[in-house]
Amino acid sequence: MKESDLVKKICQYLKSIPDLFYWKEHGGIYGTAGIPDLIVCYKGRFLAFEVKLGKNKPTQLQEMTIRAINKAGGYALPVWSVEEVRKGIQSFEKE
Repeated sequence: MKESDLVKKICQYLKSIPDLFYWKEHGGIYGTAGIPDLIVCYKGRFLAFEVKLGKNKPTQLQEMTIRAINKAGGYALPVWSVEEVRKGIQSFEKE
């Protein structure tokens, strides 16, 4: 499986959640370096997921961005599976 395949599976899951908005951040010259792969708005909360596969880990810039989002009151983390995203989303369903 490629990382892009995992992103697609996560996007399928996100599409299944009512009243959830998300977008896939695209890298390259038109994107902003370090921004997580998936940006989500759910129940008034800002969430961001940096998708990784296997033993891959976030870069130093990605880690700095995740910390900055969390410090600003958002919720950001690296994820290696749909289940990790599901748990992150479900933590806001009770609010």
